[in-house]
Amino acid sequence: MNRLNVERRLLGGCAAGALAASLLWASAGHALRAQAPDPQDVAEGMRIYRTKADCQSCHGWAADGRKMDTQMPDGANLRTTRLGRAGIVMAIKCGRPGRSMPAFDKFAYSDGRCNNMTQVDLKAKNLQLPEPAATLQPREIEMVTDFLFAKVIGQGTMDRAKCVEYWGSDQEVCSEFPK
Repeated sequence: MNRLNVERRLLGGCAAGALAASLLWASAGHALRAQAPDPQDVAEGMRIYRTKADCQSCHGWAADGRKMDTQMPDGANLRTTRLGRAGIVMAIKCGRPGRSMPAFDKFAYSDGRCNNMTQVDLKAKNLQLPEPAATLQPREIEMVTDFLFAKVIGQGTMDRAKCVEYWGSDQEVCSEFPK
């Protein structure tokens, strides 16, 4: 066997090994995501949703698109979204240019990390992004996502029990739902 064939075999073996290792790593990461999130992360994500990021101003306190602030844009009904985890993270991080969803990543359109665009690209395409209530750290975005998947996305419409859980006690707003 000549040297070129030996090198090809070695490189092929390394590539196969690297591919196998990356597949194992990816599946392990997927398995970790498939596990239930930490209840403290869910609670912190809800706090961020309600206060720091003020998501409820547009999406409503129940995340059903019934907003709380009449001056804010209409937000999507997150209870019926078809976006997966990566899509939700991307929407929070990068916003939805031209669709009234702010980018919560401080550097979203500074370096092409979002949709391979910068502020210059957004301006050239006449796409607007509103200012967020606050910027969020990557971990905070993950916690909001944990909250949304644990308590909102795919959880059906709001009812009295979910309302009481959301507010921590039976509030006047929960009276719109039958007991």
